[in-house]
Amino acid sequence: MAENDPERHAGTLPRIQPRPAWRSSGEEPDYRFTLANERTFLAWIRTALAVLAAGVLLDQFSTKLQPHLLVVGTAILLCGVAGTLALLAYTRWRDNEVSMRHRAALPHSRMLAILTVAVVLICAVLAVLMAWAIAIHRA
Repeated sequence: MAENDPERHAGTLPRIQPRPAWRSSGEEPDYRFTLANERTFLAWIRTALAVLAAGVLLDQFSTKLQPHLLVVGTAILLCGVAGTLALLAYTRWRDNEVSMRHRAALPHSRMLAILTVAVVLICAVLAVLMAWAIAIHRA
């Protein structure tokens, strides 16, 4: 039988992807805006992956930083921030899609503030840990 034979595929149904209800509401936005929204989502996902990698690297390769419990806690915090960023990236993408479908203003996002506060706090903890490691090494 040939690959394009209609009898071969007669008994198979096309795969139907379930669509969330919000995808059926409003009108389909210009694809350029949808793709721009998707690129922004992917940028946030890349950021979340980078933060996750930083947490794993901190846990696995920080042999000189002490106390170890604080180092592990910081690594866990980084992993938590990464998960939160990924979740917020999806909700931001979805909310923007819904707003575009209804020709409404894009919603305000606190993602930038959350990310900024988290990074500043983690940087402060890591700076203290590194200063402590240098002080112990010199003593």
